[in-house]
Amino acid sequence: MNILLVGHRGYIGPVAATHLTRALPGAAVHGIDAKWFAGSEAAAFPDAVFASQRRADVRDLTEADFAGMDAVVALAAVSNDPIGKEFEDATADINSKAVLKAAKAARAAGVRRFVFASSCSMYGAGSDSLRKETDTLNPLTAYAKSKVATEEGLRGLAADDFMITSLRFATACGASPMLRLDLVLNDFVATALRTGRIEVLSDGTPWRPLIHVEDMSRAIEWAVTRTGEKMVEVNVGSQAWTWQVGQLAREVAELLGGVAVEINTNAAPDKRSYRVDFSRFAALAPDHQPRKDFATAVRELADEVRGIELGDEAIRESRFIRLNVLRGLVQSGKLDDELRWTAA
Repeated sequence: MNILLVGHRGYIGPVAATHLTRALPGAAVHGIDAKWFAGSEAAAFPDAVFASQRRADVRDLTEADFAGMDAVVALAAVSNDPIGKEFEDATADINSKAVLKAAKAARAAGVRRFVFASSCSMYGAGSDSLRKETDTLNPLTAYAKSKVATEEGLRGLAADDFMITSLRFATACGASPMLRLDLVLNDFVATALRTGRIEVLSDGTPWRPLIHVEDMSRAIEWAVTRTGEKMVEVNVGSQAWTWQVGQLAREVAELLGGVAVEINTNAAPDKRSYRVDFSRFAALAPDHQPRKDFATAVRELADEVRGIELGDEAIRESRFIRLNVLRGLVQSGKLDDELRWTAA
């Protein structure tokens, strides 16, 4: 089985590739990536697990790029709300238009399975009720809106010989060779270790479902091998890993020890609050449910953070914040305002 990860040198890619090669004997995992974050690794990138790798922008992919592939996993994206706000046009072009164009090219090339890394952020401002796949979406940001647009476009492409799975992931977290510290749990662990305190910028009440990157990889394994419906949109995560942000900070502080938690009780309410129903994923993929232990995840992440060299640089000014990297590349002229490389 040939599996192509588009955006393989991001946060999820190296963990997913390592998992897929172990879980699917004989599978060959290939990678295509724009390589925006080269030099931002926290650990050695696992090049050996890839059968091939090359640099290319998802916006430029054609049918030829998918020849011989059995499954394609679309990971490439402008990856969070702050980047989406600063680079709104590029977010729509990359996260939606380019992914849909790639899906059409993959189908034309004979690919049989297409997996889209979607997001629970599409639910936006939720209520206390658990948000189901059939509920009305309420995207509040350019990033979330781009995921909605992609899912809408993919529905018209699914066929008996082109099975599509949109994995609506909870908020990612955990250790990865391509570490990101602009994710809520990762930020809490890193700032706790760096400063001895966790600063919660909201009033601590918003709900966030989380999922470890290893469990995201297990869901991807299911998606590239599943049978059944030609189109599936499914929430991926677990109730056990759903917290209010303030409680999450306190859990991390307790596990690490000697860490103060400061919550801005005067902050304006954060509308990005949602709880999610994961029962459909449990029914569809009983053998691929999240398994990661929370305490283990925090300790592994802490070990990785302790191993990176930052000097006097603050966490939120570091290369592990994706917006910092992209701003730097644009300001230096290496990327243009559309986040395209200006030179080969």
